[in-house]
Amino acid sequence: MDSPSNSTIPCGFLLQGFFEFPQLRPFLFLVLLAVHLATLSGNLLILVAVVSVPSRPPMLLFLCQLSAIELCYTLVVVPRSLADLSMPGHGRGSPISFLGCAVQMQMFVALGGAECFLLAAMAYDRYVAICHPLRYASIVTPGLCARLALACCLGGLAVSVGLTVAVFHLPFCGSRLLVHFFCDITALLHLACTRSYVDELPLLGACLVLLLLPSMLILTSYGAIASALRRLHGGGGRRKAASTCASHLAVTFLHYGCATFMYVRPKSSYSPRLDRTLALVYTNVTPLLYPLIYSLRNREITSAIHRVLGLRGSASV
Repeated sequence: MDSPSNSTIPCGFLLQGFFEFPQLRPFLFLVLLAVHLATLSGNLLILVAVVSVPSRPPMLLFLCQLSAIELCYTLVVVPRSLADLSMPGHGRGSPISFLGCAVQMQMFVALGGAECFLLAAMAYDRYVAICHPLRYASIVTPGLCARLALACCLGGLAVSVGLTVAVFHLPFCGSRLLVHFFCDITALLHLACTRSYVDELPLLGACLVLLLLPSMLILTSYGAIASALRRLHGGGGRRKAASTCASHLAVTFLHYGCATFMYVRPKSSYSPRLDRTLALVYTNVTPLLYPLIYSLRNREITSAIHRVLGLRGSASV
Protein backbone atom coordinates (compact mmCIF):
# COMPACT_ATOMS: atom_id res chain seq x y z
CA MET A 1 0.00 0.00 0.00
CA ASP A 2 1.33 3.44 -0.86
CA SER A 3 2.40 5.90 1.74
CA PRO A 4 0.49 9.16 2.16
CA SER A 5 3.05 11.00 0.16
CA ASN A 6 2.53 8.62 -2.71
CA SER A 7 -1.22 9.10 -2.70
CA THR A 8 -0.84 12.86 -3.11
CA ILE A 9 1.76 12.68 -5.86
CA PRO A 10 1.10 9.37 -7.66
CA CYS A 11 3.04 10.31 -10.79
CA GLY A 12 5.96 12.32 -9.47
CA PHE A 13 8.09 13.46 -6.58
CA LEU A 14 8.20 16.15 -3.93
CA LEU A 15 11.26 18.41 -3.98
CA GLN A 16 11.81 19.31 -0.36
CA GLY A 17 14.18 22.13 -1.22
CA PHE A 18 14.53 24.23 1.93
CA PHE A 19 10.92 24.01 3.09
CA GLU A 20 12.02 22.89 6.57
CA PHE A 21 13.73 26.26 7.12
CA PRO A 22 10.92 28.82 6.69
CA GLN A 23 12.88 31.58 8.45
CA LEU A 24 15.92 31.06 6.23
CA ARG A 25 14.07 30.95 2.91
CA PRO A 26 13.63 34.72 2.30
CA PHE A 27 17.34 35.34 2.93
CA LEU A 28 18.34 32.37 0.78
CA PHE A 29 16.05 33.58 -2.00
CA LEU A 30 17.70 37.01 -2.08
CA VAL A 31 21.23 35.56 -2.03
CA LEU A 32 20.52 33.02 -4.78
CA LEU A 33 18.74 35.62 -6.89
CA ALA A 34 21.73 37.99 -6.64
CA VAL A 35 24.17 35.18 -7.47
CA HIS A 36 22.00 33.98 -10.35
CA LEU A 37 21.72 37.44 -11.90
CA ALA A 38 25.47 37.95 -11.55
CA THR A 39 26.12 34.56 -13.18
CA LEU A 40 23.79 35.33 -16.09
CA SER A 41 25.34 38.78 -16.54
CA GLY A 42 28.91 37.48 -16.45
CA ASN A 43 28.36 34.67 -18.94
CA LEU A 44 26.24 36.85 -21.24
CA LEU A 45 28.96 39.49 -21.17
CA ILE A 46 31.54 36.93 -22.26
CA LEU A 47 29.24 35.71 -25.06
CA VAL A 48 28.67 39.25 -26.33
CA ALA A 49 32.36 40.08 -25.98
CA VAL A 50 33.44 37.04 -28.00
CA VAL A 51 30.86 37.73 -30.72
CA SER A 52 32.12 41.32 -30.96
CA VAL A 53 35.69 40.21 -31.75
CA PRO A 54 36.24 40.45 -35.54
CA SER A 55 38.64 37.50 -35.80
CA ARG A 56 38.13 34.97 -33.04
CA PRO A 57 40.96 32.58 -32.13
CA PRO A 58 39.91 29.02 -31.30
CA MET A 59 40.26 29.50 -27.53
CA LEU A 60 37.66 32.29 -27.63
CA LEU A 61 35.29 30.01 -29.52
CA PHE A 62 35.69 27.38 -26.81
CA LEU A 63 35.11 30.03 -24.13
CA CYS A 64 31.96 31.11 -25.93
CA GLN A 65 30.63 27.55 -25.84
CA LEU A 66 31.66 27.19 -22.18
CA SER A 67 29.70 30.33 -21.26
CA ALA A 68 26.68 29.10 -23.23
CA ILE A 69 26.80 25.77 -21.36
CA GLU A 70 27.05 27.55 -18.01
CA LEU A 71 24.07 29.74 -18.89
CA CYS A 72 21.91 26.72 -19.71
CA TYR A 73 23.32 24.79 -16.74
CA THR A 74 22.12 27.38 -14.25
CA LEU A 75 18.79 27.91 -16.05
CA VAL A 76 17.98 24.21 -15.71
CA VAL A 77 18.18 24.34 -11.91
CA VAL A 78 18.11 27.84 -10.41
CA PRO A 79 14.82 29.41 -11.69
CA ARG A 80 12.81 26.46 -10.38
CA SER A 81 14.66 26.68 -7.03
CA LEU A 82 13.94 30.41 -6.79
CA ALA A 83 10.27 29.83 -7.57
CA ASP A 84 10.05 27.19 -4.84
CA LEU A 85 11.77 29.49 -2.33
CA SER A 86 9.26 32.24 -3.10
CA MET A 87 6.26 29.98 -2.43
CA PRO A 88 4.47 31.00 0.77
CA GLY A 89 3.19 27.50 1.55
CA HIS A 90 4.37 25.45 4.50
CA GLY A 91 4.04 22.01 2.94
CA ARG A 92 6.63 19.29 2.79
CA GLY A 93 7.88 20.32 -0.62
CA SER A 94 7.15 21.33 -4.19
CA PRO A 95 5.63 18.68 -6.49
CA ILE A 96 7.37 17.81 -9.75
CA SER A 97 6.09 15.31 -12.28
CA PHE A 98 7.91 12.09 -13.10
CA LEU A 99 8.60 13.34 -16.65
CA GLY A 100 9.63 16.80 -15.44
CA CYS A 101 12.08 15.28 -13.00
CA ALA A 102 13.55 13.03 -15.71
CA VAL A 103 13.93 15.93 -18.14
CA GLN A 104 15.61 18.12 -15.53
CA MET A 105 18.08 15.38 -14.59
CA GLN A 106 18.81 14.57 -18.23
CA MET A 107 19.51 18.18 -19.13
CA PHE A 108 21.65 18.69 -16.03
CA VAL A 109 23.79 15.63 -16.83
CA ALA A 110 23.97 16.48 -20.55
CA LEU A 111 25.26 20.00 -19.90
CA GLY A 112 27.67 18.86 -17.20
CA GLY A 113 28.93 16.10 -19.48
CA ALA A 114 29.34 18.47 -22.42
CA GLU A 115 31.44 20.71 -20.16
CA CYS A 116 33.64 17.75 -19.18
CA PHE A 117 34.35 17.00 -22.84
CA LEU A 118 34.79 20.67 -23.67
CA LEU A 119 37.45 21.14 -20.97
CA ALA A 120 39.34 18.22 -22.52
CA ALA A 121 39.09 19.87 -25.96
CA MET A 122 40.39 23.14 -24.48
CA ALA A 123 43.34 21.25 -22.94
CA TYR A 124 44.15 19.87 -26.40
CA ASP A 125 43.98 23.40 -27.79
CA ARG A 126 46.52 24.57 -25.17
CA TYR A 127 48.73 21.57 -25.96
CA VAL A 128 48.88 22.39 -29.66
CA ALA A 129 49.40 26.11 -28.98
CA ILE A 130 52.37 25.53 -26.67
CA CYS A 131 53.95 22.35 -28.03
CA HIS A 132 53.35 22.98 -31.76
CA PRO A 133 53.02 26.77 -32.11
CA LEU A 134 54.10 26.88 -35.76
CA ARG A 135 51.46 24.33 -36.77
CA TYR A 136 48.71 25.67 -34.50
CA ALA A 137 46.79 27.56 -37.20
CA SER A 138 46.82 24.57 -39.56
CA ILE A 139 45.78 22.04 -36.87
CA VAL A 140 43.22 23.93 -34.76
CA THR A 141 41.05 25.28 -37.56
CA PRO A 142 37.53 26.72 -37.20
CA GLY A 143 36.22 23.52 -38.76
CA LEU A 144 37.94 21.40 -36.10
CA CYS A 145 36.58 23.67 -33.37
CA ALA A 146 33.05 23.26 -34.71
CA ARG A 147 33.42 19.46 -34.88
CA LEU A 148 34.83 19.29 -31.36
CA ALA A 149 32.01 21.51 -30.04
CA LEU A 150 29.40 19.29 -31.70
CA ALA A 151 31.09 16.13 -30.40
CA CYS A 152 31.09 17.53 -26.85
CA CYS A 153 27.36 18.25 -26.99
CA LEU A 154 26.46 14.91 -28.56
CA GLY A 155 28.67 13.00 -26.12
CA GLY A 156 27.04 14.65 -23.12
CA LEU A 157 23.59 14.07 -24.62
CA ALA A 158 24.21 10.36 -25.28
CA VAL A 159 25.52 9.66 -21.77
CA SER A 160 22.73 11.66 -20.12
CA VAL A 161 19.97 9.82 -21.99
CA GLY A 162 21.43 6.43 -21.08
CA LEU A 163 21.88 7.38 -17.43
CA THR A 164 18.39 8.90 -17.16
CA VAL A 165 16.73 5.82 -18.63
CA ALA A 166 18.67 3.57 -16.24
CA VAL A 167 17.86 5.64 -13.14
CA PHE A 168 14.17 6.07 -13.92
CA HIS A 169 13.75 2.35 -14.52
CA LEU A 170 14.57 1.75 -10.85
CA PRO A 171 11.65 1.09 -8.51
CA PHE A 172 10.74 4.00 -6.22
CA CYS A 173 8.68 2.90 -3.25
CA GLY A 174 7.68 4.47 0.05
CA SER A 175 8.06 8.21 0.33
CA ARG A 176 8.57 10.18 -2.89
CA LEU A 177 10.19 13.05 -0.97
CA LEU A 178 13.51 14.14 -2.53
CA VAL A 179 15.66 15.89 0.06
CA HIS A 180 16.99 18.22 -2.60
CA PHE A 181 16.07 21.33 -4.57
CA PHE A 182 16.34 19.64 -7.98
CA CYS A 183 16.29 16.12 -9.42
CA ASP A 184 19.89 15.17 -8.79
CA ILE A 185 21.19 11.65 -9.41
CA THR A 186 22.28 10.96 -5.84
CA ALA A 187 18.92 12.04 -4.42
CA LEU A 188 17.05 9.74 -6.81
CA LEU A 189 19.34 6.77 -6.14
CA HIS A 190 18.93 7.35 -2.40
CA LEU A 191 15.16 7.13 -2.88
CA ALA A 192 15.28 3.92 -4.93
CA CYS A 193 14.11 0.79 -3.13
CA THR A 194 16.96 -1.44 -4.22
CA ARG A 195 20.20 -1.79 -2.30
CA SER A 196 22.20 -3.73 -4.90
CA TYR A 197 25.49 -2.36 -6.21
CA VAL A 198 24.26 -3.31 -9.69
CA ASP A 199 21.95 -0.30 -9.60
CA GLU A 200 24.97 1.99 -9.24
CA LEU A 201 26.65 0.65 -12.38
CA PRO A 202 25.01 3.17 -14.77
CA LEU A 203 26.30 6.05 -12.62
CA LEU A 204 29.76 4.49 -12.44
CA GLY A 205 29.71 4.02 -16.22
CA ALA A 206 28.70 7.65 -16.73
CA CYS A 207 31.50 8.79 -14.39
CA LEU A 208 33.94 6.64 -16.34
CA VAL A 209 32.97 8.28 -19.63
CA LEU A 210 32.41 11.84 -18.40
CA LEU A 211 35.15 12.14 -15.78
CA LEU A 212 37.87 9.52 -16.16
CA LEU A 213 38.38 9.57 -19.93
CA PRO A 214 38.42 13.39 -20.33
CA SER A 215 40.62 13.78 -17.23
CA MET A 216 43.14 11.33 -18.75
CA LEU A 217 43.21 13.44 -21.93
CA ILE A 218 43.69 16.60 -19.85
CA LEU A 219 46.50 15.05 -17.79
CA THR A 220 48.20 13.80 -20.95
CA SER A 221 47.96 17.24 -22.56
CA TYR A 222 49.35 19.03 -19.52
CA GLY A 223 52.07 16.42 -19.08
CA ALA A 224 53.27 17.26 -22.60
CA ILE A 225 52.90 20.99 -21.87
CA ALA A 226 54.97 20.69 -18.67
CA SER A 227 57.66 18.84 -20.58
CA ALA A 228 57.71 21.55 -23.26
CA LEU A 229 57.89 24.32 -20.66
CA ARG A 230 60.92 22.71 -19.03
CA ARG A 231 62.74 22.90 -22.35
CA LEU A 232 62.13 26.64 -22.65
CA HIS A 233 65.21 28.67 -21.72
CA GLY A 234 63.62 32.11 -21.38
CA GLY A 235 61.74 32.71 -18.12
CA GLY A 236 59.43 35.20 -19.81
CA GLY A 237 58.31 32.69 -22.41
CA ARG A 238 57.70 30.07 -19.73
CA ARG A 239 55.61 32.46 -17.64
CA LYS A 240 53.58 33.59 -20.66
CA ALA A 241 52.87 30.01 -21.71
CA ALA A 242 51.93 29.00 -18.16
CA SER A 243 49.61 31.98 -17.74
CA THR A 244 47.59 30.91 -20.79
CA CYS A 245 46.83 27.63 -19.00
CA ALA A 246 46.11 29.02 -15.53
CA SER A 247 42.46 29.94 -16.07
CA HIS A 248 41.69 26.65 -17.82
CA LEU A 249 43.33 24.67 -15.02
CA ALA A 250 41.39 26.59 -12.36
CA VAL A 251 38.04 25.90 -14.05
CA THR A 252 39.01 22.26 -14.65
CA PHE A 253 39.87 21.68 -10.99
CA LEU A 254 36.61 23.29 -9.89
CA HIS A 255 34.42 21.32 -12.28
CA TYR A 256 36.09 17.92 -11.97
CA GLY A 257 36.67 18.32 -8.24
CA CYS A 258 32.99 19.00 -7.50
CA ALA A 259 31.75 16.28 -9.85
CA THR A 260 34.18 13.66 -8.54
CA PHE A 261 33.38 14.40 -4.89
CA MET A 262 29.64 14.30 -5.50
CA TYR A 263 29.22 11.30 -7.79
CA VAL A 264 32.24 8.99 -7.55
CA ARG A 265 31.28 7.28 -4.28
CA PRO A 266 29.08 4.38 -3.19
CA LYS A 267 25.41 4.84 -2.42
CA SER A 268 26.02 3.92 1.23
CA SER A 269 27.95 7.17 1.69
CA TYR A 270 25.13 9.41 0.41
CA SER A 271 23.98 12.06 2.89
CA PRO A 272 20.93 13.82 1.40
CA ARG A 273 21.14 17.02 3.45
CA LEU A 274 24.91 17.37 3.02
CA ASP A 275 24.61 16.62 -0.70
CA ARG A 276 21.90 19.28 -0.99
CA THR A 277 24.17 21.88 0.62
CA LEU A 278 27.12 20.98 -1.61
CA ALA A 279 24.86 21.07 -4.68
CA LEU A 280 23.85 24.59 -3.67
CA VAL A 281 27.51 25.57 -4.07
CA TYR A 282 28.33 23.85 -7.35
CA THR A 283 25.11 24.88 -9.09
CA ASN A 284 25.33 28.53 -8.02
CA VAL A 285 28.80 29.57 -6.91
CA THR A 286 31.07 27.77 -9.38
CA PRO A 287 29.18 29.02 -12.49
CA LEU A 288 29.64 32.53 -11.08
CA LEU A 289 33.39 32.00 -10.63
CA TYR A 290 34.04 30.86 -14.21
CA PRO A 291 33.48 34.27 -15.88
CA LEU A 292 35.52 35.93 -13.15
CA ILE A 293 38.42 33.52 -13.65
CA TYR A 294 38.49 33.98 -17.41
CA SER A 295 37.93 37.73 -17.36
CA LEU A 296 40.79 38.19 -14.90
CA ARG A 297 43.27 35.75 -16.45
CA ASN A 298 42.62 35.92 -20.20
CA ARG A 299 43.90 39.09 -21.87
CA GLU A 300 41.84 38.57 -25.05
CA ILE A 301 38.62 38.19 -23.05
CA THR A 302 39.52 41.21 -20.91
CA SER A 303 40.15 43.34 -24.00
CA ALA A 304 36.91 42.18 -25.64
CA ILE A 305 34.91 42.95 -22.48
CA HIS A 306 36.48 46.41 -22.30
CA ARG A 307 35.45 47.04 -25.90
CA VAL A 308 31.87 45.97 -25.18
CA LEU A 309 31.70 48.18 -22.10
CA GLY A 310 33.26 51.11 -23.97
CA LEU A 311 36.49 51.16 -21.96
CA ARG A 312 38.67 52.00 -24.92
CA GLY A 313 41.60 53.18 -22.89
CA SER A 314 41.71 50.00 -20.82
CA ALA A 315 41.44 47.75 -23.84
CA SER A 316 44.51 49.24 -25.41
CA VAL A 317 46.74 48.65 -22.38
